[in-house]
Amino acid sequence: MRPDILGPVRAYAEAWSRGDTAAVVAGYADDIVLHWGGSHALSGRHAGKVAALQALAEFGRRTQRRLVRVVDVMAGAERGVVIAREALGTPPVEVERVLVYRVAGGLLAECWVYDSDQALIDRLVGR
Repeated sequence: MRPDILGPVRAYAEAWSRGDTAAVVAGYADDIVLHWGGSHALSGRHAGKVAALQALAEFGRRTQRRLVRVVDVMAGAERGVVIAREALGTPPVEVERVLVYRVAGGLLAECWVYDSDQALIDRLVGR
């Protein structure tokens, strides 16, 4: 476990849990890259803080995303991980999501999103 990875990832998860959007955004590097799997309109690579934030906002708009709770935060030799439960859609369906981060300079520099129900995500986000 590396504190230089765990610290920023834990700070991000705590800010997200508190609903502190300013602290969440402050934890992103200006050149953050967000990688979204699946086959929906937001799948792919979103490079730069502005593009990543736009993609996240659009995801929230399309899915009515709401954090239920952060399940766990961990770090290894190269990556940090947040496991979260989120409620998506109407009526809401809870899904578990795994967010894997590369940390650089104390900031979240890259994120890969893995969803427990990719078909649901693809349907909610749409094309």
